[in-house]
Amino acid sequence: MSGAGVLGETDRIARLFGLIAVRAGEAIMRVRATASDPQYKSDGSPVTTADLQADEVIRSCLARNLADLPVITEETCDGTVTIRHPRFILVDHLDGTKEYIRGTAEFTVNIALIEDGSPVAGAVYAPALSQLYLGGSNAYKLHVEPGPCGPSFSDMQTIEVQVPSPEGLRAVTSRSHLDEATQAWISQRRIRELEPSGSSLKFCAVAEGAADVYPRLAPTMEWDTAAGHAVLLAAGGRVLGLDGDDVRYGKPAYRNGHFVAWGGRIGE
Repeated sequence: MSGAGVLGETDRIARLFGLIAVRAGEAIMRVRATASDPQYKSDGSPVTTADLQADEVIRSCLARNLADLPVITEETCDGTVTIRHPRFILVDHLDGTKEYIRGTAEFTVNIALIEDGSPVAGAVYAPALSQLYLGGSNAYKLHVEPGPCGPSFSDMQTIEVQVPSPEGLRAVTSRSHLDEATQAWISQRRIRELEPSGSSLKFCAVAEGAADVYPRLAPTMEWDTAAGHAVLLAAGGRVLGLDGDDVRYGKPAYRNGHFVAWGGRIGE
């Protein structure tokens, strides 16, 4: 399915984010050979040349195309000020930096539009896997090789969540941050398959029906989750806090609480 026809605003913005994410992905792949020599920020998290170059590409493109919207990126946010604008953009230019440094393919570029606390448009691009996910009024997946041609949106495939099997849930978990609380949550439910994954690809796995649930009871930042959340919402899923309320954005210091991303059925 191509998604042809008159595009709504969220779909137009999701496609714009997709184009920008692919450009950032190109920058990341060009410098991938130097990923094994990162620097470290004050909080101990790694940062590479790819981080800085992708961040610059994204901020420059957004400034040209959506100059009226505030932009929060991982590299430019010091956590002391929270945007009060009803619409703003959240960016993680390289989600899964640890996977990137290790030489695995599970890293992504994430860009999302937040409106009144909810992610209404988003793009997740995995350049090493050549996969682009978009979320607006609907959710799509597209094969995109890094390169000058960019994505051909006529080749998009619609994706949606799936109803879980009566045999149990397929869960996807963080490859690098599987904590004891998340393990306990999993042990208390009927899980028939458990697949580790990196970056925001966990949301996308639920969105395209490859998994049913993604529990995360360890710390995350809003830019880690917003784009994947947008894709999952567009595919028919939800992301809920442990209190059962929808996860919202624009919180103090852009810190998330614990959450569970659900596909076709909630609370199995």
